[in-house]
Amino acid sequence: MSAVLDAAQAALAAEHAAVYGYGVVGGLVGRSRQAEARQAYDAHRARRDVLGRTVRDLGGVPVTSAAGYALPFPVADAAAALRLAAYLEERVAGAYGDVVRSAIGDIRRDAAGAMREAAVRAVRWRGGSVAFPGLAERS
Repeated sequence: MSAVLDAAQAALAAEHAAVYGYGVVGGLVGRSRQAEARQAYDAHRARRDVLGRTVRDLGGVPVTSAAGYALPFPVADAAAALRLAAYLEERVAGAYGDVVRSAIGDIRRDAAGAMREAAVRAVRWRGGSVAFPGLAERS
């Protein structure tokens, strides 16, 4: 159960970072994509809340969000905001992939759904897909 709890905590941390990151994305993305950014923000908030309950159900204390997060690259315009949104989704999909690998039952099913949703959002932000989103090998 420790592997599942660790993976759920990592996914929760990724969701916290995504919520923060979408605050940046929403402020810089063009008007035509602001509704999409808001929907992603709301989706990550909802997933974050579900993961918090999952961590508690697994006997853990949910990891808290940081006051701020370092962005992976400078984000000063709409194009960079789009790249950030795709990056956030890829990172979240990867974290859920780890939950899928370690869990069974409802937790695994929910993580697979979250991974799929993040992968679809990444494709929309990036404008193209990758072979197996969320399943990249980790070193």
